[in-house]
Amino acid sequence: MVWFKGGLGVVFLLVGVVWILQGVNVLGGSMMSGKSGYAVLGAIVAVIGLVLLWSAWRSWSRLPRPGTPRT
Repeated sequence: MVWFKGGLGVVFLLVGVVWILQGVNVLGGSMMSGKSGYAVLGAIVAVIGLVLLWSAWRSWSRLPRPGTPRT
């Protein structure tokens, strides 16, 4: 589950960044280029990706490590 959340977070973050860049007309060649609504939507998707990555990292850091004594 940790890897799934992390992978999904990376995908959301990358898609969000691409949408932001298209929305502010840095990346051209799309019907989304130059439309600020897509920049806002991209920011929302990117934040969701960051939340998923943060959640996956917190879950991963709580997993028991091999060779560590149990307390």
